[in-house]
Amino acid sequence: MILAFLLAAALKLIPAPVSFTPEPDHSSFKKAVEQLEPWQRQEAYKLTVKGEQVKIEALSEEGNFRARTTLEQLRALGELPQGTIFDYPRFRHRGLMLDESRSFHGMEFLKKQIDAMALLKLNVLHLHLDDSAGWRLESESYPDLTALTAWRMGYTYHEWEAGRYRFARADTPGATGGFYTKAQMRELVAYAAERYITVIPEIEMPGHSMEVGYAYPQVLCELPDGRLHTGAWDLCPGNEATYRLLEAVLKEVMDVFPSPFIHIGGDEATMKTWSQCVNCARRMQEEGYTEVKQLQGYLVRRIERFVSAHGRRIIGWDEILETGVPQDAVVQSWRGSAGGVQASAQGHDVIMSPNTHCYFNYYQDLIRKEPKAVGELVSLRFAYGYEPLAPGMEPARLLGVQANLWTELIPTAEHAEYMLYPRLLALAETAWTPASAKEYKGFRKRARALVDVLRARGYNTFDMDTESDLARSGLQRFPPEGVPIPIDD
Repeated sequence: MILAFLLAAALKLIPAPVSFTPEPDHSSFKKAVEQLEPWQRQEAYKLTVKGEQVKIEALSEEGNFRARTTLEQLRALGELPQGTIFDYPRFRHRGLMLDESRSFHGMEFLKKQIDAMALLKLNVLHLHLDDSAGWRLESESYPDLTALTAWRMGYTYHEWEAGRYRFARADTPGATGGFYTKAQMRELVAYAAERYITVIPEIEMPGHSMEVGYAYPQVLCELPDGRLHTGAWDLCPGNEATYRLLEAVLKEVMDVFPSPFIHIGGDEATMKTWSQCVNCARRMQEEGYTEVKQLQGYLVRRIERFVSAHGRRIIGWDEILETGVPQDAVVQSWRGSAGGVQASAQGHDVIMSPNTHCYFNYYQDLIRKEPKAVGELVSLRFAYGYEPLAPGMEPARLLGVQANLWTELIPTAEHAEYMLYPRLLALAETAWTPASAKEYKGFRKRARALVDVLRARGYNTFDMDTESDLARSGLQRFPPEGVPIPIDD
């Protein structure tokens, strides 16, 4: 099996398949997959090339599709090796999050990324559809969410922030933005489903919600003198108007997106206005709470009950652990790996997307040579070195891994692709390929070849040929003076 791993890694494919034998393998495919998990069997396939003949074996149409994407990639790379590829995924959740709130990119961009995801055997597109910088999904029950906040003054998030958070109407001179209609999202869901990709919508709460309060002030905290706390970052968890809006919107969302999961955010609530709010005070008294932060748990649990009653499961960022969540909630760990380890120990399913390795809005090379970004250096090599199964984590609880692209500084589709590729190739291999088969030197050569394919198909990618020595080394900062930078690729 070790030899089969080595041979598989020698192919130009990304992600590298589980095994490859340079001669036809006539063993029973059904027996070969008997020991796999049911979700692995669903995507498993065997691809045999003998002369001009190509044979695909799979237990499902999904497995057949994965085999055909392998064949597509091999042909695009000018390689159709004789022999047999046997393949199946390491993780069931292999995702990419695109932030359409901070920067709106449009349907053509989303479909184009779905095409690349399918080629890389990724199977989850997580759409961040609202945040303080703009609401991006049509709502019939609360139409002012888009009418009043889908456009803004300020091309980037930070320009909007510097301009004191000015929203605009669609016809305001200089306004930027937009939103997706329900029909467009249904079309996107169908487009993704044809490629066996699930679209998971995210409706952020209770923080990151300045735009909701701007459009519908009744969801804001109320001061003792009757004034509303305008401009607040958080929704009011003590106010019934908040739940009327959230439940109505979520019902519309679930009608558009058939995903078994609905992401509810839950991160970075400031909770500043809650301690001054008469409605929050009343809610705390009714529930017997002694700390304001307990209101976050109240909101998350109440929304979870609503979503669960409609046959779906919630996903929330790792902050939702801090105030108690139902067992069925999925925790997405973004503040490093600790949240994922804690969640798995408490019996929660986990998605790993730590900012340390999986935030592709971070710099991918030296600051002096790259467009303005945030965070530390997350080079291709550093991203490839990530292992989602952190020490102490319950393996059975780890659903998978996901890259996140936050777009405060990424206003264009071309810039977004530049930040995604080739780092998304590294994430795809981590998500699919057995950890024991990963090896960076060979991966880099394969990535360089696939980047040429992506460019030929119109994607704007980072230039691997001009990558700095520091980025190539996989380090995040320069070593002490006199210590050479290690490069062995």
